[in-house]
Amino acid sequence: MRLAHRITALLALCWSAHAACSAEVAQPLEPYHPAPNPTQTLRLAGNRNMDRLVRAWAAAYHARHPEIDFKVELRGNGTGMPALYLGRADLAFFGRDLIVTDRDAFNHVMKYDPLRIELGTGSLDAPGKSPALVLFVHRDNPLARLTLAQVDAIFSARRRRGAPAALRTWGDLGLAGEWADQPIHLYADDTQSMAALFFQRVALGDSRMMNWEHFTEFRDIRQPDGTTTEAAAQSLAALRADRYGLAISNLHYRSEEVKALALAEKAGMTYVAPTPETLIDRSYPLTRTIFACANQPPGRPLDPKVRDFLRFILSPEGQQVLELDGQYLPLTMDAARQELGKLP
Repeated sequence: MRLAHRITALLALCWSAHAACSAEVAQPLEPYHPAPNPTQTLRLAGNRNMDRLVRAWAAAYHARHPEIDFKVELRGNGTGMPALYLGRADLAFFGRDLIVTDRDAFNHVMKYDPLRIELGTGSLDAPGKSPALVLFVHRDNPLARLTLAQVDAIFSARRRRGAPAALRTWGDLGLAGEWADQPIHLYADDTQSMAALFFQRVALGDSRMMNWEHFTEFRDIRQPDGTTTEAAAQSLAALRADRYGLAISNLHYRSEEVKALALAEKAGMTYVAPTPETLIDRSYPLTRTIFACANQPPGRPLDPKVRDFLRFILSPEGQQVLELDGQYLPLTMDAARQELGKLP
């Protein structure tokens, strides 16, 4: 089944299954009903990789609200928050975690935190579209799975997930024979990249103290012809040449020479492989999200035009726009309902 059709069927299954539940458990989300809005302009800033999706949302919303115009200037994740706190944007879109400078700058200017609304799930394997992070080993490696505590003990010097000892050789992970004494060679993005900061937060308990002795980091390389060789591609290229390596990358760059590992949040839990299903239901631990931030002063209602646009994005119609765009994955109905609860 083609991925787009598979996701369509999966979204329908996720939401219809919830609709069949009792009223005490869950009610299906109401279709979006346009509310009256005076003629206004919605100004949108932030992540340039979401430009096509945001414009699709804007076009679909404008078809229902011709009195609302849009000014879309998505120039990069780093531009969204300044535009928001300087009053130049109504919504800032993000494809990566907020970083300290985002939060601190907004709070310094406004004296409160921005409202954060999750809009969708990161992609399975599309570069630049918040793809899920995946750990790979060489195809000759007998290892098939890891817990996040083991990942932490391999990559970090802190072991904040509670592993009793550092894991530095394949023997420490239970591999025998020729593997037992071989050090685990680590390959990943530059530790200051957005993908790396996400990995450090989720897998390493926000530790920045890496296993530097065995760690090689890569940065995106801009080629003379204007193309970019991504760090994630370089990590897997290094792994293909190293039977004793372990790389962080994404499924876009996988090949027959490497294999992806299933992950579990902790020992005793189910090991999960990255698939559209496991990203959408968030059972895969290294799933990423896309979201927007808005300026809502404490004790005051959100700007009605901003609230209504977000209501549309989180509605079945808005999530269908996301699905048809084909770059990102949708929310489950429960997740959409939770986010709608932030928009009274």
